Amino acid sequence: MSRQRSRRVELPPAQENIEKLEKVVNDGNYYGAQQMYKSVSARYVSAQRYCEALDILHSGACIQLSHGQVTCGAELALLFVETLGKGKIPYNEEILERLDKIYKSFPRVSLPQNLWDVDDMQQLSENIGSAKTRVEGCSSFLKAAIKWSAGNGVNKNGSPELHIMLAEYIFSESPEVDMAKVTHHFVRGNNPKKFASTLVSFLGKCYPGEDDLAIARAVLRYLSSGNLKDANILMEEIKKQTESAEVAFPKTELMQFIAYLLQTLERDALPLFSMLRANFKPSIEREPAFNEVR
Repeated sequence: MSRQRSRRVELPPAQENIEKLEKVVNDGNYYGAQQMYKSVSARYVSAQRYCEALDILHSGACIQLSHGQVTCGAELALLFVETLGKGKIPYNEEILERLDKIYKSFPRVSLPQNLWDVDDMQQLSENIGSAKTRVEGCSSFLKAAIKWSAGNGVNKNGSPELHIMLAEYIFSESPEVDMAKVTHHFVRGNNPKKFASTLVSFLGKCYPGEDDLAIARAVLRYLSSGNLKDANILMEEIKKQTESAEVAFPKTELMQFIAYLLQTLERDALPLFSMLRANFKPSIEREPAFNEVR
């Protein structure tokens, strides 16, 4: 009579695998290393050794990204976040630091300010394609991390620090910046002064008519979330930084509306607010999203 025996495979300390896999990457076998990172980390997850699985995936994401392997690195970064959830790892400063290290490992490549002011159109097309890949990879990773952090009770909207990271990367790396997305994540962040710096940078290179819309959208997004304090900080910083950066602060009816609106809300004067909406209706109607503010 034959007897089946179940034998538990003993796993070595994670560091042994990390060192072996880093050598595979450094030797240029990125795809082979990628499959090994996934299979090896899965064994630690199956054994419920989540911390060691996280060590392996974190190392893999960072080293692949440092070698410019965005697709591989982003996949391992997503697996890192997925493993945080499987292991029911709580959100804390240590985990935030590890997420930040992965984020900072995503490549940054400067694109020409005027994308069409180049001679080699094929090279330009390749650069834009690479930029989109970087933004999509980093965005997918950070959105997953934000969702995970929200589920851990740190904030119903997710970690403010992670929102800031995503806003910064979208702004700095996107071939065509979507300021609505940048604004969405900055407003859910916790650094209006950094947001002001980003907006001032945008003012220096945006098309005519986009400058006041960008500022107004930012202020109204803060207000719609009930954050009058950061809306005021943002406006003060933009005015201060445009003076020092020698960038023109837009002087339009829309900016007048925003200035009056902030003063009115400080007084909690609903009749004045209604009057402002009526008097500045043409300026407000330039952006449909402005009507969300009641």
